[in-house]
Amino acid sequence: MCASLAPESLSGVEESGKAECADAIPESRLPVRGSVRTVDVYGRQARVVLASDILFLSQFADGWKVVAAGCGLRAGHPYQCAVQGG
Repeated sequence: MCASLAPESLSGVEESGKAECADAIPESRLPVRGSVRTVDVYGRQARVVLASDILFLSQFADGWKVVAAGCGLRAGHPYQCAVQGG
């Protein structure tokens, strides 16, 4: 999981967990991944809707990276995500 995070998201996980990513990521309580329901790509940005999670990705020089995970809809508000960049 940590290798798939964008640099700012990785820093956010480590800062909020006050530990290296591998030790901090379990504390973020991300939902268990499920099957992919939809993928929307907008240039270098994407939204992936899983059975139990919503991820946001960006394309970097070394490939697609997760910029936010554990996201949920909030009526009339932006998504709230358990993991995201600063």
